[in-house]
Amino acid sequence: MINDQFSVQVYSHSRPIVTVDSYEVPRDQITFLFGESGIGKSMISKAIYGLLDGDELDISVNGKKYSDYLKETKTAEIKKNSFFVFQEPSSHLNPLLNISSQLREGSLALSDAEQEIMMRLWRGTDENAVKRILDVFPKPYRPSGGEKQRILLAMAFKKIDVFLQTKTSDSPSYFVFDEPTGSLDNTYRNLFIRLLFQCYQTKPFTVTIITHDYSVISELYTKYTPLLDVIHLKELRRSKGAAVELVDFSADDYLTWLDKSKPVISASGAQQPVLTMAPHFKIFGRKLCLYGDAAHSREKTLVINKGEMAYVKAPSGVGKTTLAKVILGLYKSRESDLTISGIAINENTPQKKLAKKIWGKRAGMVFQHADESLDLQSSVGETFAGLPLTPALNRESIKNKLHELFEQPLSEAFLSKKVAFLSGGQKQRLNLLRTLALGTDLIILDEPLNGLDFVSVKKVLELLAEKQKQGAALLMISHNEEIFDHFVDPQNIYYLAETA
Repeated sequence: MINDQFSVQVYSHSRPIVTVDSYEVPRDQITFLFGESGIGKSMISKAIYGLLDGDELDISVNGKKYSDYLKETKTAEIKKNSFFVFQEPSSHLNPLLNISSQLREGSLALSDAEQEIMMRLWRGTDENAVKRILDVFPKPYRPSGGEKQRILLAMAFKKIDVFLQTKTSDSPSYFVFDEPTGSLDNTYRNLFIRLLFQCYQTKPFTVTIITHDYSVISELYTKYTPLLDVIHLKELRRSKGAAVELVDFSADDYLTWLDKSKPVISASGAQQPVLTMAPHFKIFGRKLCLYGDAAHSREKTLVINKGEMAYVKAPSGVGKTTLAKVILGLYKSRESDLTISGIAINENTPQKKLAKKIWGKRAGMVFQHADESLDLQSSVGETFAGLPLTPALNRESIKNKLHELFEQPLSEAFLSKKVAFLSGGQKQRLNLLRTLALGTDLIILDEPLNGLDFVSVKKVLELLAEKQKQGAALLMISHNEEIFDHFVDPQNIYYLAETA
């Protein structure tokens, strides 16, 4: 095995953003790269690929100025031969060109495999429906997030097709997929992996897949054992300050932990409903319904008792987050009928009643995007000090709360640190702790494992289990199906779908 070794340093106005002394990329092999959000996985990959702005940042690669690194023949060949799938597809798609034109830009026009690739990524979709997507000019909500992600994947596969047609034994490549399945359910994730590995088996090429989806390990070890010799599981970990190190990630650690994971058994004895919601509701011109089976044949009232966790499944874009906001009264729906801790809520419930009796009192929500739910200009300490608690939290009690998910010891400087300067994973942990500190009867969690490394995932789930044992009712929304299938009693799993 031939490995490419890189050292990367990225600074902004003399402030270190990320540095790594030894970053190994196995040539013509496949790396799955895990690690906390914001730790530097994307930035290091972009630096190696040649995508960072050397005018905005002070960058060196392998001890060379970035401008000199970009002039190297090998760097130019990597950019020519490869493709970088960005984490946020909207940042790559041009709103002034329709999807069809963008799929055929530059060297992508040399591939004649577009129709086959699109139909495989949209398996089970009518061919005419796929053609209609090709005519769309991208907008914030059209195509959907999952469709945009697959469009970018289709571009990458067309580039792979072009590269494989011309690849020689010494052709350098570096195909990077940055969170390629973040908006996809497991079915579409597995379609992506299958197609990627089939391309790889035609002729090997260098691949890095950046992901927080640890459940992909089960897919690899179940279906792709012949390829395990060329698949590497790595994790980026913080060593000190902005310095990080690349280490091996043990598949056995995840698989053994998962195998031992079981649903929490409520200690409350008699069932005491905290949330009850009729299966049907209408919103945004759509009628949605909750079911008790994946075939959507059995409508089911949503009931969560004290000490229970319920899990709602649905493909991306169906309306899981919408359901959560309807329950809290943040969205007004028609024909919704629900109660939280005995208080009836419907589309006519006034906001004043919700603010007085529900929000932060009987129900709280961990929103999906920490950047949108936290005040980025507040300090870590101020994030807790503003909670409606009696008595209010002091500095010591805030530290105790933070210790539930942050390593000890915590300095006063960390409490005074502006939220905007935290990493993505730190923001997500803060986002979780702020809501859990309220001690509400009902806790709604929308993708709570987003951006977390494996150590933090385990800590979060241990903390949620403790909340259940204390009597909290949890409503879980997450793409991490494999994990929550182990943590949730099957009778508490619900399926959301649009209905006529």
